[in-house]
Amino acid sequence: MQNPIVVIPTYNEIENIEDIIRKVFSLPTAFDLLVIDDGSPDGTADAVKKLQTEYPDRLFIQERKGKLGLGTAYIHGFKWALARNYEYICEMDADFSHNPNDLIHLYKACSEEGNDLAIGSRYIQGVNVVNWPMGRVLMSYFASYYVRFITGLPIQDTTAGFKCYRRKVLETIGLDSIRFVGYAFQIEMKFLTWKFGFKIKEVPIIFTDRTRGQSKMSSGIFKEALLGVLQMKIKSFFKSYTPS
Repeated sequence: MQNPIVVIPTYNEIENIEDIIRKVFSLPTAFDLLVIDDGSPDGTADAVKKLQTEYPDRLFIQERKGKLGLGTAYIHGFKWALARNYEYICEMDADFSHNPNDLIHLYKACSEEGNDLAIGSRYIQGVNVVNWPMGRVLMSYFASYYVRFITGLPIQDTTAGFKCYRRKVLETIGLDSIRFVGYAFQIEMKFLTWKFGFKIKEVPIIFTDRTRGQSKMSSGIFKEALLGVLQMKIKSFFKSYTPS
């Protein structure tokens, strides 16, 4: 049976990348790992390629020229994994804000419990965020409330980026139609998964803000989410969602 795969997008993660790779490969459940690096000038890709000699059949890298956005990185990774017949495809950050141990819970929520999408949720059991300033916690929490209000999406953590998909979800929703790149990308993927009628479960996690490296968050990413949710909802009125 093929391992599930974890897709990790990177840009200047030299301080975290070796540790996160080794941690994923130390888990009691075997995962393969694909890094999508957007031309990091700090040598992130070189560090990954060096580790490939230790994990030749489980560690993979795709290099892109320039910082092309989180959403396009994930779509690139999803297509790569689908082409290689992976059944379960996870996504997570490189900076340890997502605890790699939780990959096992997300994977089992799909592989053993029959869900099509498992979401590592910061808000399904209160607010489980560590090391964020209160302003950012409130921004994130109320952003999810706003998304639920506009779209009707029955998910507490609508902007979460720690997930496990069953391949049929990614085959059905139309990856080439995804237009957003930041927070809005994460929202759009969940919205489409829900609209196509797939089974979704939120798995409680504790999110811990990065302690090394620089955050990639920007005001532009947040604005895209605010406006993009409205556009997405309006367009949904003119589209049919028939599961394949």
